[in-house]
Amino acid sequence: MDKVKLFCFPYAGGSAAVFNKWHRQLLPFVELVPVELAGRGKRMQEPLYRSVDEMVDDVYRIIKDDVRKGHYALYGHSMGSMIAFELAQRIVHDNLPVPLHIFFSGRGAPGVKGKPEKNYALMTDDEFRAEVMQLGGTPREFFEYPELLEIFLPLLKNDFRLADEERYNRETKPLPCDISVFLGKDDELTPEQCDGWKKHNHTLCSVVYFEGGHFFIHDDTDQILDCINNVIQRACARREDRQNAGLASFS
Repeated sequence: MDKVKLFCFPYAGGSAAVFNKWHRQLLPFVELVPVELAGRGKRMQEPLYRSVDEMVDDVYRIIKDDVRKGHYALYGHSMGSMIAFELAQRIVHDNLPVPLHIFFSGRGAPGVKGKPEKNYALMTDDEFRAEVMQLGGTPREFFEYPELLEIFLPLLKNDFRLADEERYNRETKPLPCDISVFLGKDDELTPEQCDGWKKHNHTLCSVVYFEGGHFFIHDDTDQILDCINNVIQRACARREDRQNAGLASFS
């Protein structure tokens, strides 16, 4: 079976390392490609993004050649879902090969307003730290050591600012591929935010709920990867069936 690259985009404050262990459970033909964003990990010395457009431009530059060459899928959690969606819009606009599948995780549908948002940008550092600790997903040691906090807090606040840069009332194109939406049962999303994803593609949209809150990906990793494996395997089988049917029509 042909290789499928799975490009993964992290949540706010996360790095490519979030996905490091995933390769152990992915199918042999699925190549894990965690995308490192500026300002973290191996790109720690690079300046933080000033806008969502700048972030998407950077990610597009990183994966564009691979997108042209072979089969691939996209996965993003929370802020990473926003990246995956904006990236897919760019890919469709530029008439590049579309993904076999896109996995949107831990985020409501684009353009759908949910519960009143907290304005993280206006919070003091102490207020912001308390909110993030309550949300979970960030190791407590980042908040207990001043030297780590000095590095991590500006990155995290900037990511939250970008993740909140929602674009309402703008025109987007329905995605020409199947999508899966992974959500935590205890996450604070409205039904409209969850179901709103179904308006963003022409084909199949599956909404799957996992135990836990916003950071269910850390608790339900096995189930998530089983689901990803099954979905990609089915997508590859359908692609091969279409190819075989096309060849048969010419014979």
